[in-house]
Formats: sequence, C-alpha cells, structure tokens
Amino acid sequence: MIEDQRHSPKLLIGIAGGLAAVIVLFLAYQWIMSSNTENLPPHQADLAPVQAAPAAATAPPAAASEASINTPKLIEDDVLQAPVPENASLAKEELAKLEDLQSQLSEQEQTLKAQHADADQLIKLKEEQLKLLEAQLAQKQ
Repeated sequence: MIEDQRHSPKLLIGIAGGLAAVIVLFLAYQWIMSSNTENLPPHQADLAPVQAAPAAATAPPAAASEASINTPKLIEDDVLQAPVPENASLAKEELAKLEDLQSQLSEQEQTLKAQHADADQLIKLKEEQLKLLEAQLAQKQ
C-alpha cells in the first residue's frame, strides 16, 4: 500500500465498522443463547439414580442437613417412585444414564476421601509444627 492508502479515512472507517459489526454479532449471539437456555426443560442427567438413595440414607442426620445446605440436590423424590419403562431400549438408556451418574458419584466419593486424608495429614503436620515452635520458645526463655 502506498502512504495515502494507509492513512485513508475510508479505510479507518471500514475497519472500525467491521470491528463494531463483529462485536454486535457476538453480543447478539450471547443474548440469543442465554434466552434459549432459560426456556429449556431440566436436563435428564441431573436426575439421580435409585442406587444413590441408600448412601444418602446411611449418612448421619446432622451431616445430611449440612450437606443439603452446601450442595445442590442430587436426587429428586419423584424419580424414586417413577415407573420402570416398558420399552427395552428406553430401559437400557435409563440404566446407562444411572450407571454414568453412579460412576460420577463414586469418583466424587473417592476424591472427597482423598481430600479428607490430606486434611488429616495437614492437621498432624501443623500439630508437629506447633510443638516444634513451642519447644523453640521454651529454649529461648
């Protein structure tokens, strides 16, 4: 490009207009997508398996109330009383969803157990650190 073309006001207006059009298209897309997600029915994967109910029933009542405050509800009550599908393919599909959710729950349980073990180890290390600091303070006095 020659120097006159680089500093052309038409070129600058064209670039600015193109950028503005891209931004407007992006914002319109975001607005349309957010309005679509509000109208969708609840996702079927959010429903919990029947197998997860015994695990929740064995938890102590105090822990269950604390967990229900901090975490979203995993099991809908109507799912437990829902009839089993008559169609074999629907039953297999439902079973696959439930197995997937059960595997996610078991992975989450393993993660929480590992975090609990790490927290116990950190507590032990902090106790040892406190004992060492107390011993250092006793030596300085």
